[in-house]
Amino acid sequence: MGFHDFAGSTAVHMVGGVCALIGAKMLGPRIGKYGKDGKPRAILGHNLSIAALGVFILWFCWFGFNGASTVGMDSDDLIASAGLVFFNTNLAAALATLVTMLFTWLRYGKPDVSMTFNAALAGLVGITAGCDAVNPFGAAVIGLCCGFAVVLAVGFFDKTVKIDDPVGAISVHGVCGALGTILTGFFATGISTEKGVFYGGGFHFLGVQCLGVVSVIAWTAIVITVVFTLIKKTIGLRADAADEVMGLDRSEHGLPTAYAGYAMMPDSAYEDAEPEAIAVSVAETEAPRKVKEKAPDAPVYTRVQIICRPASLEALKIAMNKIGITGMTVTNVMGYGAQKGKPEYYRGTPVEVTLLPKVQVDIVVSKVPVRQVIDTARSVLHTGHIGDGKIFVYDVENVVRVRTGEEGYDALQSD
Repeated sequence: MGFHDFAGSTAVHMVGGVCALIGAKMLGPRIGKYGKDGKPRAILGHNLSIAALGVFILWFCWFGFNGASTVGMDSDDLIASAGLVFFNTNLAAALATLVTMLFTWLRYGKPDVSMTFNAALAGLVGITAGCDAVNPFGAAVIGLCCGFAVVLAVGFFDKTVKIDDPVGAISVHGVCGALGTILTGFFATGISTEKGVFYGGGFHFLGVQCLGVVSVIAWTAIVITVVFTLIKKTIGLRADAADEVMGLDRSEHGLPTAYAGYAMMPDSAYEDAEPEAIAVSVAETEAPRKVKEKAPDAPVYTRVQIICRPASLEALKIAMNKIGITGMTVTNVMGYGAQKGKPEYYRGTPVEVTLLPKVQVDIVVSKVPVRQVIDTARSVLHTGHIGDGKIFVYDVENVVRVRTGEEGYDALQSD
C-alpha cells in the first residue's frame, strides 16, 4: 500500500512503546509512587550523569541506525541520499532537545534535565520513519513536535492515566514513534515516497501512514497482552515488595549498586581483617596523656557553625582567612528552613519536600573574638533573600590534637 517507515519509528520504537504501556499497566506503579489522594509523587532518578552518557551514545549510534544499517547503502540512490538522512536525523534530535529545554523552563521555572534527555531520544525516534523522505524543514518541524509531545505525554500518563513509566518509554518510543510516522504523511517531498499533504500529494499517503500505525498498535497490543499474561500466570511479572524496596541490584545480584566502579563505594579494605588486627592503641605510638581537668579560668573555646549557599563558600573562606581563621571543616549538606524551600519539579511532578543543597562550615574559635567571626560571616553571606543561611554558636569543652596529644589552645594552633 506504500506505507513508509524507513528505519523503524513504528516497527521498532512504537512497538516497544506499546509493549511498555501494556506491561506497565499490568505491572502496576512502584511502591510509593501515588499517594492516597491519587496524586503522583516524584521518585528522583538515580544517576543523571550516567543517563547523559547513555543519551549521547544513542544519539551517536543513531547515525548508523538510520543512515547506514537499514539497507546497507547498496545502491547509488541510497548513497546519494545518505547525507540528507544524517542531516535530518541530527536536526530533529537537536530541535526536540532545545524545544523541551525551553518548554520545561517556562512551565516549571527551570529546565528539566531528565525530560530534556528524553527529548533528544524523542526527536531521534520521530525522524526515523521519514528521515529519507522529508527535507530539513520537515525534519525540524518533526523534531519540534516531538519536543512538545514528549513533555505532554509524560504528564498525561503519569497524572491522568496513572501509569507509572519511570523512564518515559511510552512517551518517547510509543507516542513519538507514532507521531513521526504520521507526520511523514504531511512532510514527505516525494524523494522516496508519495508526496505528503503539504507538498501536493493529497491525503492518500497520510491515510496509509495512519492505517499502518493503527494496524501495528492492534497487532502488538494483542500479542504482548497474551505474552505478559502467560508470564504473570507462570513465573510472575513483579518482584516481591521487600526486594523492590531493597533494590534488585542487591537481592538479585548481591551488589550494593548497579554503578559499582562509577559511584563512591564504602571502603572495604579492612573488611576481612580481625578487629584486633586493625585497632591501633595510642600506647603503641607514644605514652598516654592524661586529659587535664579544666581550670576555672581556662580559655573558652567556641564552635561557630555556618549554614550557607554553596556559591558563597569561597567568599566566606577568604573573609575568614583575613580575620585570622586558618582552620575550618566544610560539609556538603541538604536542608530547608521554615519556608520549606522553593517548589521543584522532576519530570513535571512536584517534589513534596524540597531539600536544597547547602554547605556547613564548622569553625572552632579560641583567639579571634566570636562576635567578629559572626559579624564577618553575616557581612559576606547577607543578600536579603530567603536562603542566606543560619549561624549557630556552641560552647566546646576541650580540643585534643590526635597526632601530638596537645590539648586546648595549643591544639588549635598550626605547627
